[in-house]
Amino acid sequence: MDVRQTIGWNVRRLRVAKGLSQERLALEASLDRSYVGRVERGLENVTVSTLEALANAMGVHVSALFDEVDPKASKPEPLRSGRKPKPA
Repeated sequence: MDVRQTIGWNVRRLRVAKGLSQERLALEASLDRSYVGRVERGLENVTVSTLEALANAMGVHVSALFDEVDPKASKPEPLRSGRKPKPA
């Protein structure tokens, strides 16, 4: 797995763990949603500034985006699609 794929894997893993949609993460990081999707798929060569924006939006240190990925690990599960129900 190359570095771009490692970063993408960790962005998705952390985003899902925080319960953030790609759209919400993009909004919090002042990025385009489709760009976040490409980062998660390992298609973008992200800048340090972008890494910092993503990490800050998820409340983690930038180094968490470089965590080694276990080759046997399964892909992070996607969030449930659709809108969250409105509180009563």
